[in-house]
Amino acid sequence: MKHSILRKYWGYDTFRPMQEEIIDSVLAGHDTLGLLPTGGGKSLTFQVPAMILPGVTIVVTPLISLMKDQVDNLADRGIRAVLFHSGLTAREKDLGMTRCRLGKAKIAYVSPERLRNERFLAELRTLTVSLLVVDEAHCISQWGYDFRPSYLRISDLRRIVGEEVPVLALTASATPEVTADIMKHLGFREPRVFSKSFTRENLSYIVRYADVKEPMLLRILSATSGCSIVYVRSRRRTRELAALLNGAGIPSEAYHAGLAPEEKEERQDRWKRDEVRVMVATNAFGMGIDKPNVRLVVHYDLPSSLEEYYQEAGRGGRDGKESLAVVIAGKRDKALLTRRVNESFPPKDFIARVYELAGNFLDVAVGEGYGMVYEFNFTLFCSTFDLPPVPTQSALHLLTRSGYVEYIEETTSRSRLMVIMRREELYDLNLDPDTEEVLQTLLRAYTGLFADYVYISELMIAERLRLSSEQVYRSLLTLSRLHAVHYVPRATTPYLVYTTSREEPRHLIIPIEVYERQRARMEARTEAMKEFVFNTTSCRAGTLLRYFGETPSKPCGKCDVCRAARRTVRLREEASAASTQLEESILYQASRPAGASVTDIIANLTPHYTSDEVIAAVRSLIDRSRLNLEGTRVKTIS
Repeated sequence: MKHSILRKYWGYDTFRPMQEEIIDSVLAGHDTLGLLPTGGGKSLTFQVPAMILPGVTIVVTPLISLMKDQVDNLADRGIRAVLFHSGLTAREKDLGMTRCRLGKAKIAYVSPERLRNERFLAELRTLTVSLLVVDEAHCISQWGYDFRPSYLRISDLRRIVGEEVPVLALTASATPEVTADIMKHLGFREPRVFSKSFTRENLSYIVRYADVKEPMLLRILSATSGCSIVYVRSRRRTRELAALLNGAGIPSEAYHAGLAPEEKEERQDRWKRDEVRVMVATNAFGMGIDKPNVRLVVHYDLPSSLEEYYQEAGRGGRDGKESLAVVIAGKRDKALLTRRVNESFPPKDFIARVYELAGNFLDVAVGEGYGMVYEFNFTLFCSTFDLPPVPTQSALHLLTRSGYVEYIEETTSRSRLMVIMRREELYDLNLDPDTEEVLQTLLRAYTGLFADYVYISELMIAERLRLSSEQVYRSLLTLSRLHAVHYVPRATTPYLVYTTSREEPRHLIIPIEVYERQRARMEARTEAMKEFVFNTTSCRAGTLLRYFGETPSKPCGKCDVCRAARRTVRLREEASAASTQLEESILYQASRPAGASVTDIIANLTPHYTSDEVIAAVRSLIDRSRLNLEGTRVKTIS
C-alpha cells in the first residue's frame, strides 16, 4: 500500500535510502527516531504513513514558513492538511479543527507554542490521532544548538493523544548526546533508531582564507558553474553582495526574512528556474527548498555551529553529483565567533532590565499578564528604549528558556482571505466601483475562496486593476466590514507570551542550566566550528563525522586539506625521483676507473642541475659510503 500511495501522490516508484525502514517502523507502532541529513526526504516518512493510518497525524514543527509551504504542496497533490499557530485568527483555528474532527484533513501541522493553549489541547482530545511527529527534534534537547523550551511540552501532548500513539522524531543533525536526550524527553518505548551516515560522498568541503572576502568570492564563482547559494549573517550583506555579483555579470538575488512574502516567492522561483544563478541569503533561506542541482554553497560568514553548517552546506548536490561547500574565512572570524557567544549571553542585569522594559512597553502590571499573548514590535521596543538589538533578542530567548515569557519570532505571514457570504448574496451588495472590481478579480483569480482561506496578493490585484495597493487594501477592508469576506492582512509582528505573572526584576532567577551551562555548550560548539575551519592538518569531512559521533574509515580525499596533503606527497615524490636521477648520473660518471672530478660532474650536469644541487648530492653519497673522495676526484665504492 505504501508504494501505491508513493506513486499516486508523489509519482515515485521507490523510496530514498532509509525512508522505507522508518515508514515500516512507524506503521508497526514503534517509537522511531530518524536521523536523515538535509535533503534526505524526512517529510515523506510521515506523510506516507499519514495517508495509510486512520485519523489525523499531528506534526509539531517550529518552522511556520515551512509549515505553510508543506500545506500548499500537499494540497497540490490532493492531500488536505491544516496548520495551527499563533498568527491565525480564531475563525481559521476553528475551521482547521473542524476539518480534523470530520476527517477532512489527514495531517495537522502545529507550532510548539500552541501546546501551551489549554483550549487547543482540550480540542485535541476529541480527535483520533494515529501518529505524533516531532520535526526538528533536536529543539527538545538542551544539549542541542537550537533548544526551544516550548518543545518540552510535547511530552504532555503525548499523554493527551494517548501513550499508545507512536512518536516519530526527525532531525537532520544531532550529536550522540542530543540523540539520547531526544528519546529521553519524548519517553521512547523500545526505540527504533534509523541513522543515515553523515557522509556526503559527492560533497567536497573547501576552506579558503582571505581577509578581504569579496575578491575571493568573485574568484570562486568565476571558477565554478551552476546554481549556487551564498550564506551571510545580515540582511544588509545580502543586498550588498547581490549588487556586487550582478555588477560582475553573475545574476544574483538577495533573500532574507524581512522581504514581503510575494518578493520571497518571486525570487525563490526565479532561482529555482535557473533564471538567477546565485541566491545570496541569510539562514532564512533553504528550509524545504528541494532543488537538487545546487553545485556550490558558499559560507561568506561563518555559522555558529557545525550543526548549522552541515545543514546549510548539505543543500548542495542533492542530485548526487559532485558539488562544493566552500567557507571563506578571515582572521577576524575567530573573534566574531567569540563575540557571538557574548552577545548570546548578555549580563544578567541586562536581561532583568529587558524584562522590566518589556512589561512597561506592553503596559503589563506586576502580578498581571499570566497566559496573555501580546503583539510585540521588537524594532519599536529597541528604538524606544535605545537597546542593542542582538543582545536584547538574546535576553528575550534566555527569559523564554527561564520560563518567564515566551518570545515568538513570527515570520512574515501572507495575506489570506475567505468568502463567508453566499454567492447569491454577493450580487445584492451595494459596492463602489473600485470595491466591485476588486471582488470580481478575487472571484476570477482565486479558486476555493468559499471553502477555505486562500493566500492572496494585493499587489497582483492592484496591477491587474491599475489601482494602488492602498486602494485594494481599503476595498478588502470594506468587504470584510460587510461580512462578505474574512480578510487577514499580512503581518510581521512577533509575539510575547507571559508564561508567569509579571515579576519584579529583582526576583528574576536565570537558572545555571539556562545560562552558565548553555553558555559552556555554545562555547564548545564555537570551538568545534573554529577547529573545522582553521585546522589545516585534519580532513574536514572526518572532522565533521567525528563531531556527529561517526568514525571515518579514511580521509575523504576531496577537501582542501586532503588535496593539499596529496599535493605535498606528489611534490615530495617528484623531488625524490629527481634526486635519485641526479645521484645515478653522478655514480655513473664516478664509476670510471679513474673516477671523475667534481668540476667535470658539475659541467656535465649543467643546466639540468645547479652546482649547489650537485655538490649536495656528492656529499650525501660520500656520507652514505657510496662514493670515495680522493683529492678533487670521486670514485664509486665497490
